[in-house]
Amino acid sequence: MKCIVLLLAILPLTLLARDLPPQIAPALQQFVDDHTIAGAVTLVVGKEGVKSLESVGLRDLSTKEPMPKDAMFWIASMTKPMTSMALMMLVEEGKLSIDDPVEKHLPEFKGQMLAVEKTPDHTMLKKPSRPITIKDLLTHTSGLIGKSPLEASALDKLTLREAVLTYALSPLTFEPGSKWSYCNPGINTLGRLVEVASGKAFEAFMQERLFTPLGMKDTTFWPDKEQLGRLATSYKPKADNTGLEATTVSYLSPVLGDHKRMPMPAGGLFSCARDLARIYQMVLNEGTLDGHRYLKPETLKLMTTNQLGDLPKVSFADGMQMGLGFHLVGTPQGVTESLSPGSFGHGGAYGTQAWIDPSRGLAIVLLIQRAGLPNSDQSEMRRVLQKTAIERFAK
Repeated sequence: MKCIVLLLAILPLTLLARDLPPQIAPALQQFVDDHTIAGAVTLVVGKEGVKSLESVGLRDLSTKEPMPKDAMFWIASMTKPMTSMALMMLVEEGKLSIDDPVEKHLPEFKGQMLAVEKTPDHTMLKKPSRPITIKDLLTHTSGLIGKSPLEASALDKLTLREAVLTYALSPLTFEPGSKWSYCNPGINTLGRLVEVASGKAFEAFMQERLFTPLGMKDTTFWPDKEQLGRLATSYKPKADNTGLEATTVSYLSPVLGDHKRMPMPAGGLFSCARDLARIYQMVLNEGTLDGHRYLKPETLKLMTTNQLGDLPKVSFADGMQMGLGFHLVGTPQGVTESLSPGSFGHGGAYGTQAWIDPSRGLAIVLLIQRAGLPNSDQSEMRRVLQKTAIERFAK
């Protein structure tokens, strides 16, 4: 019965992709023509399902292969909200609280010190005013180190447990809760908390509680041979600014399908538009899809409510706020000008974007693989896509 329900949910996407004329892609053609990107897949989702699935440009410039609508992409930090949702499932089950000190569940964090002075010759440490909490991890206010030395040199050799241990052994960079500073190790630590609280490997929990029941068959930390055959090639600008040249998927080991590489909770997922349509449709429906509840409405409300107040923010875009794992649009401006206040989402390192506007009942997704963007969350492509999608599909 579940298979029938899932088939009926996916079928309209196939029909739509084949039968409807393009409404979004023409607006992004300019970025293909001027060599900003090689190609893109765009997706607009409503509470009832997919409203638009389109592609533009090429998957690979060398082969001239058109961008397929089922292309795979490294979605990078778009992984973060999914990791946060997994953590919040365990909060709902009473297995942990966002106000818990991390050391309550991960003893390696006990006694962590704060670096108050650092020079090439010495580092002065003191005890922080309080230990870091799970909420600090969710909101990028923990003060954890930006990247451990071992992680930088041996990412493909560390397990998630070992990586998190290196964060615990490194001094904090500021007092917990005193400011916002984007922190991949904090989200990776959330993944380790999922393991400890659930008793399952992080990737297994994600598969069992999110990907399999949602029908996200192409969402993975380790793409297989067939999926790699659909992977959009990553590009960066040529040094002479005459076009694009291929580059690697950074932050990950060269062999993308190597299961020895840890499942990076902060940014390790690969996915495609069809899969992302499922999870964002679930979010638009306040945590339910096809009769299955994933999260309570009040949990998603908490995750998408500003948690920072007036905290100082480092490298945070104007008008933006922070929820639990989600970035929030507080005051629409610039690239967010078309979104409603209270919209939420996350971008990825290579320009991928997913933003949910609950006031309009839309999720808008941009899938590209473009390195070297000054700030992918501020890209003109995102602004044009969101503006066009809302003009075409907003209620």
